[in-house]
Amino acid sequence: MMTAFGAVPILLGRSVTARTQDVLLGFAAGVMLAASFFSLIIPSLEVSERLYGDGVWSALIAVIGILLGGAAILALDRMIPHRHFVSGVEGPSSETLKKIWLFVIAITIHNIPEGLAVGIGFGGGNFSGGTELAIGIGLQNAPEGLAVALALQSEGYSKWYAFIVASVTGLVEPVAGALGAVAVGISEFVLPWGLVFAAGAMIYVISHEIIPETHRRGHQDAATIGLMIGLVLMLFLDVSLG
Repeated sequence: MMTAFGAVPILLGRSVTARTQDVLLGFAAGVMLAASFFSLIIPSLEVSERLYGDGVWSALIAVIGILLGGAAILALDRMIPHRHFVSGVEGPSSETLKKIWLFVIAITIHNIPEGLAVGIGFGGGNFSGGTELAIGIGLQNAPEGLAVALALQSEGYSKWYAFIVASVTGLVEPVAGALGAVAVGISEFVLPWGLVFAAGAMIYVISHEIIPETHRRGHQDAATIGLMIGLVLMLFLDVSLG
């Protein structure tokens, strides 16, 4: 829903400057970064300590899980043809897909860890934590929906077509969320692994795509301010929601 909400300016005929887009994407990166640590990695360490006690095991689970999450998104990037603004076309060669659709696929891939994080948050039985993640991820989905809609409109697609496609890219999130909730619901021992796996996947997306995108048009200062605001807002949600 928030992905669709972010694309609404397209229907209203409102123009959005490149600077504003980069600030909003920076905000999204800040929310994801804070969520990765405060809502995923730290809770994972707490669960691991409860299951295995203090010591090296908690840290080892976090390290392995984060690296596996990043590796999973890297593997998807290598296996599925898509396009990044900065690095261009990645994955297998696909001459039949227009560049704009490769970009849409890239956004869809990046939505997977976000949905996974929310599903794992609720699936672990922590309702306040899941709610906080859902709010934070929802807030950062709006700029992504706007980015997809604007990119499609710039290629000559109608405003309604751009809006619908941007909205559809968000549908992968509830699917990934359901898978994450089911996985951690099977066994409590899966929970700490799932939390850090989702964190690693999101951190990879932040570094690999979102931050480079916000810096490519010379608006890095404004984008960094957006990142800081997103980070402290997510921190506030984490503390205020317990």
